Amino acid sequence: MWITYSVLVVVLVRASIFTAVHALDFCQSPQLECHTDDEAASNSRPSQRTDKFRWNANISNLAHLNQFIVSCKTLLETFPIDEIDGNFVRTVKRCIFSRSSPTPLKGPLRLAAVSKDVIEGILDLHMDVTHANDFLHLASGGKLLAGSVPLAHRYGGHQFGYWAGQLGDGRAHLLGRYSNRKGETWELQLKGSGKTPYSRSGDGRAVIRSSVREFLCSEAMHFLGVPTSRAASLIVSEEPVMRDQFYNGNVKKERGAVVLRLAKSWFRIGSLEILTQSGEIDLLRKLLNFMIEEHFSSISSEDPEKYLVFFSTVVNETACLIAQWMSVGFAHGVCNTDNFSLLSITIDYGPFGFMESYNPNFIPNTSDDEGRYRIGAQADVGLFNLQKLQEALRPVFTHTQQKQAKMIINGYANVYQKRIHQIFQSKLGLLGEEEEDSYLVAFLLKMMEDTQSDFTMTFRQLSEVSAKQLHNENFTELWALSDLSSHKHFSEWLHVYLLRLTRQMNDSDLDRQHRMKNVNPRYVLRNWMAESAIRKAEVNDFSEVELLHHILSFPFVTQETAEEAGYAARPPQWAPRLKVSCSS
Repeated sequence: MWITYSVLVVVLVRASIFTAVHALDFCQSPQLECHTDDEAASNSRPSQRTDKFRWNANISNLAHLNQFIVSCKTLLETFPIDEIDGNFVRTVKRCIFSRSSPTPLKGPLRLAAVSKDVIEGILDLHMDVTHANDFLHLASGGKLLAGSVPLAHRYGGHQFGYWAGQLGDGRAHLLGRYSNRKGETWELQLKGSGKTPYSRSGDGRAVIRSSVREFLCSEAMHFLGVPTSRAASLIVSEEPVMRDQFYNGNVKKERGAVVLRLAKSWFRIGSLEILTQSGEIDLLRKLLNFMIEEHFSSISSEDPEKYLVFFSTVVNETACLIAQWMSVGFAHGVCNTDNFSLLSITIDYGPFGFMESYNPNFIPNTSDDEGRYRIGAQADVGLFNLQKLQEALRPVFTHTQQKQAKMIINGYANVYQKRIHQIFQSKLGLLGEEEEDSYLVAFLLKMMEDTQSDFTMTFRQLSEVSAKQLHNENFTELWALSDLSSHKHFSEWLHVYLLRLTRQMNDSDLDRQHRMKNVNPRYVLRNWMAESAIRKAEVNDFSEVELLHHILSFPFVTQETAEEAGYAARPPQWAPRLKVSCSS
């Protein structure tokens, strides 16, 4: 019976659709993760451009907002800007950015959430500044930071498999770049800050429910070790915003909110696609050269193969990112090319979801009728998006490089499979490499699927349980393992797993548990948890937003307040009925 489960490796990646020809160099970091802890948000390097803020080594955190300076100088000097000013919707050509001013939220304003890690650790500010009235206006678009020239980015994209044409920042404004005392350069952006030339039929606003989810999840993903954009603050208002949440004609009045978010870069695959589609090849090269110089330090600007190496790096890192998504049960929900970062970080949190019962067909987005972006298809979608990147780069590739790019794409599956195998070995506490390890993982996932066992807590409880408890199958207080143990082949799997652990020389049970607890979170942002916080936030009770933010900042540590709130307990009965859509 054991060997028959070898076919279940497809649970990890539907490799049958790939032809593995050329394996890429694997994850750049010597660690198992694609990025070190210090690079958790991206693989970029500090900018050496003229907009770098010169720090005095003795300066402590900035205590006053009037000392905080951003700059758009590098972007304005590097790229042509839209010749037309104004936030009215239009087709934009021959530029990367349009000047666009935020539309202030109508008050009164309230600070609903703030990330101390971002405020102090990235922006070099003291938390005291967040209590100032100026902060409310600066973080919501009512006032501009010193040095800011607000910009909206022009990009296109393939949405649900089809070219959608010009898209762009329809409700986001890039405030400027900030270089902190660590030598890192971050781009500050407001989301929900009003109309831009790219708003199409939208009003440029975001509502409380989506903004709470974005704030909490971007921060939660960072502390899970997944490369991501960051969120500094969430400002809510009394401004009415009309939304048809589920596109069923039931329009409701909600309230506007703005998230101040950060990334090393907001350029995405669609940033390049729009230039190729429009025949703006000189601008395509300019953007590629900028990205390589600013964010890919290992690539020489004089290398004739630089665009090919850039492509190879993005393919490699995207495969690693999606593997990390899968390792925590995260489904992005809208994996369009305009939502895929060129730095291979998680951006644009919309109808995402963390899988509860293990199900490769989990679909977090109710707008995804065909399940194109179901969790089990994310690796396939990553390949599709990278193929579109390859097409966008075709004008800058030589004939030989085009053939090499095809080989790189064909190696994507190998990179993904190797990474996902490493991660799940780690999640099971396995050391070294044995031939049966893939079967061990696949067998477990199949049992989890059959028994509808909880993804997060099954791995976490395997981390917490002793070898003796496993041997005795004593799972009285371990609800996820109790569910799993109902499978008719559980004892068979457990026998093989325990034998595998005994072959790990000089590895104690406590060491194994410690390793596993550091990679298997006890808490993730389940939709029901976010929904509970959102319902309170909509009536101006932000206590659960604050609680979740704190707990999700330490997802691998058992916390009394989290246990009391039931965040590691069996999900409530109403949880499976929750729906999340693209409407926000």
